[in-house]
Amino acid sequence: MAKQTTDIIERSLQSLLGENSFLPELQDEARTKAFRSLTAILSTPNHIHKSYLRIARENGEVVRIPAFRMQHNDTLGPYKGGIRFHESVNEEEIINLAALMTLKNALHEVPFGGGKGGVAINPREYSTRELYRICAKYVQYFTDILGPDKDIPAPDVGTGSREMDWMMSEYKSIHYGKPYLGSFTGKSVLNGGSLGRKEATGKGVYYTLRYLLHDYLIENQQILISSECPYAATALTYWNRPLTMAVQGFGNVGSVLATEAYHCEYINNKVVAVSDRNVTLYNSAGLNIPALVQYTATNLGDLPSTLEQVNAAGIQAEILDREAILYLDVDVLVLAALEDQIRLDNVDQIRSRIIVEGANAPITGEADEILLGKGAVIIPDILANAGGVIVSYFEWLQGRETQYYSEDEVIKQLLNKMKATMNAVYPSYLGTGRSLRQTCYNHAIMKLSTNLYIQGKLF
Repeated sequence: MAKQTTDIIERSLQSLLGENSFLPELQDEARTKAFRSLTAILSTPNHIHKSYLRIARENGEVVRIPAFRMQHNDTLGPYKGGIRFHESVNEEEIINLAALMTLKNALHEVPFGGGKGGVAINPREYSTRELYRICAKYVQYFTDILGPDKDIPAPDVGTGSREMDWMMSEYKSIHYGKPYLGSFTGKSVLNGGSLGRKEATGKGVYYTLRYLLHDYLIENQQILISSECPYAATALTYWNRPLTMAVQGFGNVGSVLATEAYHCEYINNKVVAVSDRNVTLYNSAGLNIPALVQYTATNLGDLPSTLEQVNAAGIQAEILDREAILYLDVDVLVLAALEDQIRLDNVDQIRSRIIVEGANAPITGEADEILLGKGAVIIPDILANAGGVIVSYFEWLQGRETQYYSEDEVIKQLLNKMKATMNAVYPSYLGTGRSLRQTCYNHAIMKLSTNLYIQGKLF
């Protein structure tokens, strides 16, 4: 995956090299040297931190668990990015995700750099006490590089407000008497977190779909009619007609997104399939999303996976294999699980015309090119799933000011910020023929490159 991000960065810089209106101060050999410098800076992390956490388990066993914190780039502000607990965590993955955070923050005008952390465990295999020890040890091992003005972690896959509360408590103990509220975001509201943070990513992901198929279309219908961009044809085709949607992943992102779709008054859509790590549930007439949310809330986050459980949840659904969700004949496929879900070996089985990346990097580079060649419209992760980091920024501000916003204010500010980003990138997307992903990367890299230049980092 790190290679995928590097390739996109290099492609963006290559295309921007020939646009003399961008950084016009740089010409000829000086321009070539500066862009080589940009490639070196943006395709590699500033710092790679890794360690083995020594944890005593409740059965008396002592284990050493790989842990990482990657700091990609801090040109725009302190490093910012989640900490994930998952057995697949590895150095390459965390480097890639840190780079994505740098670009995501730049795209959405969030004054942070990009970082990412991870611990290579399956959290379901550890007790609450053991998870607490892991969180405390993580802060102890990386405490010198963390802080409200240095590097500000947040939740990711396998972590949530509980883990952030534990980590901030440990940070406070170590740095007694110093500011600590902004050291971690995604905390519980009672512990200095922001209202709306838990729902932010899911709401933001759905809003990008709604804006693409409704809001932006209404305001720019004539432009879309004359455009040759695949998005224009797709948006006009699906405007005001019933849409079927499948959501892979029913965690914090997928469940919130599915609920937004279920209640949406702007798009005539229905969620016909959802999945988790165990199962896909399908109903062509539409699933009862509120009932599924209620079921998962009392069953450790898992969807019903047997006929008995489905009946107990009070829903009607066909039980399919967990991978089946990717290959259903639906209009919209939302990928809200993990990386590398659509790959070279399964891309030909994908039937959805619109794909939304609620997770980070769920489509590999090769698969992305094939889908685009078939005319698919892909709303990329860098654009769609930024709700979490945007509201984390609001939480960071609230902690510094010790003044807190209502949930309505938080969501309103979130959607306004995402709307501003989409309004900034869509005209270029419609006019250049580039993919929306490449358009977003170009926009982010222009921001980073300009700042690196004016800060004197290119010579």
